[in-house]
Amino acid sequence: MTDPILNKLPHQTDQIFLTDAGFETSMLFHKGFEMPYFAFFPMLRTAGGRAAMKEYFAPFMETARQHDAGYILDTNTWRSNSDWATLLGYNHDDLAAINREAVVFAKTLRCEFGADMNVLINGVIGPRGDGYDPAAIMTADDAEAYHGVQIGVFADNKVDLVSAITMTNIPEAVGIARAAGDRGLPCVISFTLETDGRLPTGQTLENAIVEVDAACTQRPAYYMINCAHPDHFSGMLEQGGEWANRIHGLRANASRLSHAELDECEVLDDGNPHELGQQYAEITRLLPKLNVFGGCCGTDHRHVAQICEAVRPMVSIVAE
Repeated sequence: MTDPILNKLPHQTDQIFLTDAGFETSMLFHKGFEMPYFAFFPMLRTAGGRAAMKEYFAPFMETARQHDAGYILDTNTWRSNSDWATLLGYNHDDLAAINREAVVFAKTLRCEFGADMNVLINGVIGPRGDGYDPAAIMTADDAEAYHGVQIGVFADNKVDLVSAITMTNIPEAVGIARAAGDRGLPCVISFTLETDGRLPTGQTLENAIVEVDAACTQRPAYYMINCAHPDHFSGMLEQGGEWANRIHGLRANASRLSHAELDECEVLDDGNPHELGQQYAEITRLLPKLNVFGGCCGTDHRHVAQICEAVRPMVSIVAE
């Protein structure tokens, strides 16, 4: 008999889910990989890159197992769109193969480390441009067509969901959500916030969530916040509201530095894992639907373990 909690998405259950943490910063600063344009996807085609990814993901998945948590397993595709791929010398056919190979590799990791766990394969979509700078913003229609190519590969290779990570603006988020809806894929939108708690475009998170929901026939499954420190946005969450109930996930930075300051860093700022865990616990009090926990820039498995220990007593596990 199949365990009823398996294959449930975060918005369909009260189960805690973990994710990984600052993958790119870990590969750059901890593993010493050269990463032009902050892209690690070319390393998927090397033995060293695959070995590093296995070593990286194993402790996260073990932490999830120890805490009876689900796990959202990201594909290594945050930079795998045509603009970044072209800069790295890849063509359209290469790009389709790269995204397909990333899904296959994630499924391999699920088989190796995730037996009898609720492990979801998450097709990761990054912003077309810089994740910190919304200088060039597409229309929603253009974003739907542009990101629909990658989403199509994910759909054809049967991922469990897709997540747009480090989104800076509303039209791009709308286009991604529409493209995912067209292919019948559950979609997560994760906005990044500046030190004032607003999107890089200056819009509030509340407005972003409300506007994206209103613009989509098939709304995103849920929303997340990533690539910002809790000090930057926790005060903004205190106002609450129905929009806050749409937020199920948090992947915060270890560092309190601004995006501009992080861009200039030559040494990794990994903050304080215990302190970050306690801040997650406080945010969990403000966001009643929060059940997806991970990290972003500067974090690693130490931070996620501390986060899980801090929030675990506050979020019930219900096997529906």
